[in-house]
Amino acid sequence: MEYAGIGGFILLVLNVWAIVSILSSQASTGKKVLWTIFVLVLPLIGFIAWLLVGPRAAEARA
Repeated sequence: MEYAGIGGFILLVLNVWAIVSILSSQASTGKKVLWTIFVLVLPLIGFIAWLLVGPRAAEARA
């Protein structure tokens, strides 16, 4: 999948924000590594999945 233009830039910014949030979360190291790899390998799907079911989303639901 190719990302270009302003959409690609927005996705890059969102992924950087997601990775910083993942690394600063209270999740275990293993979960941080898995989420980071998932967001890097599948940028759009990984970001959406992290947003919906990531560690901080789970804390907000609790």
